[in-house]
Amino acid sequence: ACAGGGVQRGRAATALQRAAARVQPLGAVRLRSSSAEEDMDPKIKDLVDQIASLSLLEAAQLTDALKERLGISDAMMMPAAGAVPAAGATPPPAAEEAAAPEKTAFSVKLEKFDPASKIKVIKEVRALTGLGLKEAKELVENAPKEIKADVKKEEAEELKEKLEAAGGTVVIE
Repeated sequence: ACAGGGVQRGRAATALQRAAARVQPLGAVRLRSSSAEEDMDPKIKDLVDQIASLSLLEAAQLTDALKERLGISDAMMMPAAGAVPAAGATPPPAAEEAAAPEKTAFSVKLEKFDPASKIKVIKEVRALTGLGLKEAKELVENAPKEIKADVKKEEAEELKEKLEAAGGTVVIE
């Protein structure tokens, strides 16, 4: 039974070697030629040629080795929104990103209103909140008051526009 297992391992290793031999080096496929390549420093050109001749496995190993040597984390390798940072650009500090997570829920607060537009503001508050006349009137008269809480930014902006058009002063928090 042991001899059979050794034969199977030998066959698997041979199959793996044949598959590895069929893998084309990265440089075998030439995607585009560049006129800038002619102006390139010979040392850089040789380095590019060497990297382009690597197999995919070797290129992955090179990437890992460079990330380790240069202290680059995987998070730095994935630019936000598909943007590629320019060469030499410094990534934004991670501490600032963690300190200011993007806010997704907002509150719309009526700070004050123009007394001449009080009725318009009350009508708009009723329409936006579904409150009755008495409740909407109390809410407006007791400003500053929160009109709506936990709304998306787009909805908060829309509410602000409508209330300001009616004569209110509104803040989004």
